[in-house]
Amino acid sequence: MLDKTKKDWWKSAVVYQIYPKSFQDTTGSGVGDIPGIIRRLDYLQTLGIDVIWLSPVCASPQVDNGYDISDYRDIDPMFGTLADMRRLIAEAKRRGIGIMMDLVLNHTSDQHPWFVQARQGRENPYHDYYVWRDGQPGRLPNGMQAVFGGPAWEWVPEVGQYYFHQFAPQQPDLNWENPAVRREIYDMILWWMDQGVEGFRLDVIDQIAKDPDLEITCNGPRLHEFLRELSTETFQKGCLVTVGEAWGADIPRARLYSAPDGSELSMVFQFEQMVLDQQPGKEKWDLAPLPFVKMKQSFARWQQGLHGCGWNSLFLNNHDLPRIVSRWGNDGAYRVRSAKLLAIMLHGMQGTPYIYQGEELGMTNIQLPIEQYQDLEIRNFYQKRRAEGCPEEEILRSIYAKGRDNARTPMQWNAGPGAGFTTGTPWLPVNPNYREINAQAEMADPDSVFACYQKLIALRKRYPVFVEGDFALHEAEHPRLFVYERSLGEEKLLVVCNFGDEATPWKAPDPWKNAQVLIENCPRQEGTLQPWEARILYCGKQ
Repeated sequence: MLDKTKKDWWKSAVVYQIYPKSFQDTTGSGVGDIPGIIRRLDYLQTLGIDVIWLSPVCASPQVDNGYDISDYRDIDPMFGTLADMRRLIAEAKRRGIGIMMDLVLNHTSDQHPWFVQARQGRENPYHDYYVWRDGQPGRLPNGMQAVFGGPAWEWVPEVGQYYFHQFAPQQPDLNWENPAVRREIYDMILWWMDQGVEGFRLDVIDQIAKDPDLEITCNGPRLHEFLRELSTETFQKGCLVTVGEAWGADIPRARLYSAPDGSELSMVFQFEQMVLDQQPGKEKWDLAPLPFVKMKQSFARWQQGLHGCGWNSLFLNNHDLPRIVSRWGNDGAYRVRSAKLLAIMLHGMQGTPYIYQGEELGMTNIQLPIEQYQDLEIRNFYQKRRAEGCPEEEILRSIYAKGRDNARTPMQWNAGPGAGFTTGTPWLPVNPNYREINAQAEMADPDSVFACYQKLIALRKRYPVFVEGDFALHEAEHPRLFVYERSLGEEKLLVVCNFGDEATPWKAPDPWKNAQVLIENCPRQEGTLQPWEARILYCGKQ
């Protein structure tokens, strides 16, 4: 069990992300809930994780699956009550697991009391909690577009102004230039710290310092000033883990976010590797093969760029991304082996690993009829492409590969009805492969994907080189091999991964010929790496 009173304890931690709506239902409503998470805490303790990142459970109209908060200090009734949340915090802590809250500080719901007041008049003290511009009906302040499609401005006749929203119209952006807004946010975070939470994930945090007049949404001029004040007023008053979602982060900015002095955050989620298969100038939906050499060089650049002067978050999956075994692996004949390879590749690096629910089982993407998808982004994309005359088969091919609902199908607990997720009708269909891929079967199999993750988590806690070692990329131009070395004094790791369905000739270099094998995903063959084979070799103290 980690000592969480120790500075930087989170460097040795492994975080598990729960999407509550799809984790465990206890009421038969078809929607997961907080009592369901409590029911599964022993499973997470067995896996060995240290922190649960809980996707939003605050009160919300659920226009964007909880990322439109209407009350920061209450729980949405679909998930339970504030008493349930306090019980979850206590029960998790009893098992050595902390709760990381997901907070949306860039915007609120349009049903938040602040915005209800803000739209009543320009003289209302809450009016300046949001971003407004003068205009005329039908004459927008500028041509900025929202992420989910359409203009980023919405007209309010009562005040004769437009408000700014980077996402859905029901998600008005907060005005961080207003000190009163910042104080409200700080007081709310301190309140959650008093409830016993051990960390925060901050949604689209690089967009809080926006300047819509200059059409700046992320990395605004006051961003790091705001973050330093936020940290001083809240996070530094406890021993917390904090991570910011920062799509616009590069290595120099990430060094500021994750500076060792703790002046801003513990780390950020950056997405350089996650957009490598997006064609330049194209939407994310336009499919392209993974540029493998660029991918491993990108990981190497971030590993070396933050070593000793920042901190990496390590992730391949989350609620906004398709299942990685379907995206970068082979979710057919080599599903188990490629899921293990991806885990070994990632968990051998320096940083805090994040496991998204079901990743530890090798859960896969799903293919649904368009009417069964729930995600606002998928629906908007489908309507837009259909209006442009694109064939339905082509649109669905993109959705099957990259749609966010791929990650949001219910957790597959067992082979029984509803995959053990619900006794009712699930809010989003369960993947039909749940009879083959489920937690009960994997926990009973010592060679399962679950067992691989369990071992990787244990290795990180046993060998300091996983946490502190430096990074050197080998075979930089090889089209299939991802090989890298980690070093910390006498301790060394060599991580070897063969991406793809082809066997590849490979012999361990001289220093590694008699090295200990810490983990591997298939039996070895002399002089050859089998399709999707991966292993970690170790030299050093026992």
